[in-house]
Amino acid sequence: MAKKDNKKFTFAISLSVLNHLGRHLYRSFVTILGEAISNSWDADATNVWIYVDKNKNSFVVKDDGTGMSKDDFQDKFLNIGYSKREDKGSTSPKGRPFIGRKGIGKLALLSCAEKITIISKTKDTDYIGGAIDNSDLDKAIKDNINPDQYPLGGLNQEMFKPFIKDDDKQGTIIYFENIKGGIKNTLGLLKKIVALYFRFSLLDKSFNIFIDGEKVTQEHLKDLAGKTEFLWNINDLSDPYVKKQLLNLREQKILKVTENIQGFVASVSHYRDLNIMNLEEKVGIDLFVNGRLRERDVLKHISKSQLPESYLYGQIHFNELDENSVDRFTSNREGLVPDDVKYQEFLKKLEDDVLRVVIGDWDKWRRKHREDGDPDNPSVSPKDRKSEELFNVVSKEYFLPTDSENKKKVVGWINSLSDDASFNLSSYAECFVSENLVRKYIHEKKLTISKISQDEINEWKEREKKRKQEGNINIELRQNKDDLGYLDMSYLAKDADRPGASGSTNNLVTDGKEFKPIRNAVMHTALLTPEAKKKLTTIYENIKGRVKALLS
Repeated sequence: MAKKDNKKFTFAISLSVLNHLGRHLYRSFVTILGEAISNSWDADATNVWIYVDKNKNSFVVKDDGTGMSKDDFQDKFLNIGYSKREDKGSTSPKGRPFIGRKGIGKLALLSCAEKITIISKTKDTDYIGGAIDNSDLDKAIKDNINPDQYPLGGLNQEMFKPFIKDDDKQGTIIYFENIKGGIKNTLGLLKKIVALYFRFSLLDKSFNIFIDGEKVTQEHLKDLAGKTEFLWNINDLSDPYVKKQLLNLREQKILKVTENIQGFVASVSHYRDLNIMNLEEKVGIDLFVNGRLRERDVLKHISKSQLPESYLYGQIHFNELDENSVDRFTSNREGLVPDDVKYQEFLKKLEDDVLRVVIGDWDKWRRKHREDGDPDNPSVSPKDRKSEELFNVVSKEYFLPTDSENKKKVVGWINSLSDDASFNLSSYAECFVSENLVRKYIHEKKLTISKISQDEINEWKEREKKRKQEGNINIELRQNKDDLGYLDMSYLAKDADRPGASGSTNNLVTDGKEFKPIRNAVMHTALLTPEAKKKLTTIYENIKGRVKALLS
């Protein structure tokens, strides 16, 4: 009988698990910064300083948070999977909601640089820490070295001297060396990125972020603010960017939404105005949970690919997606699990109560301010919409310089013409198309021109000859010698739709007579009465139907 073995089985974790958890999953620079800054937030830091050295291809993130002792560094920071929420609850000693969850986000710090060095101190300890060299770590993984047999590299105290001050009482400093792909962003752009994506630095006065000594504020987004024309403030969010930068809006609305959703959606004048980072990446509507960016461009999960969406940016805050009992965030911490029930309910709410209203208002406000609206909005017919757009393009040519004392008055005159212009321009187009089609029909059928029509042609030829002489004009005005070009619908109808022509019942002749006086008013750029507009619309529908019947 075999001897009983009482030895217990235990797990053995290989260093290679770091790769499976995402050590080599290169994330965006925003994500790397986000992880470092989030750690500072969770450590109750008041200030975070970011120093960038593009020449050395390195950057440093320093904070004045609670810092780490030797035991903290070993048992918490280097303990992959350590969850401060399980250890300390859901909030920091200052009452800040913890951003970190699983304890694996720190691996993001390893994914962007060949080497990172971390030092930290508490009020009661000196600086401690170590270096993690990715090439050394790769070798240890290849040699299948156990984690407890892999020591971190030693510290190079000299490299930290420029960042340590005599009055530093506590905090952490992380030095990133040899950034993968290089540091492509300028300092100005980095400040914009931080201002956009680390909202707690703007919303919470007890937390400040500095880049090369300059505090990041909403001022770094003034260029974007200057290109913003519309705003929808969701549940009256108190945001310094909204309150202090978006001051010259054309339209704005406070959008009341049930549920604990806050935020804002804004629209720029042109979709290219959102390309403030690079040509491949633009600002969108982002989702924040407990102050941390959790989903870039959240509309991609509900988008109907409507034109207004390409003009929109903003931030939605919904903290209820962060629950200790449920982890809704993807393993790389750059998004939410798409099929999570609560997340889907949130997206439905965002689509129904926010996006739908925004898109409707956007079209109305754009048209109000003489800009092209949403061509897919059925509230305006395509014909009227194009007429509006043509009027807008032409009328802008008459806008006076900003310093002109009559600028406001002229704009008022132009605005007063808009409704009539939309009707008249489309009416002219209808007349142009219908009359020219009838002319082509007469040519095609080789129909005889009546004497009354020939008399009208001769009369208009003489008028034209006389007026050209008066105007000293010697050029040809018409593309060809087609006499039918001198006839309007009332005469063309008599030749194209006279009794006996193609079984005609003479409908076009009757409509042509009614059409003529209103048509002439339109051609003389007159503003029609409501009754005349209604009459012209009815007559044109009859003419259109009859012309289509002739052509078919």
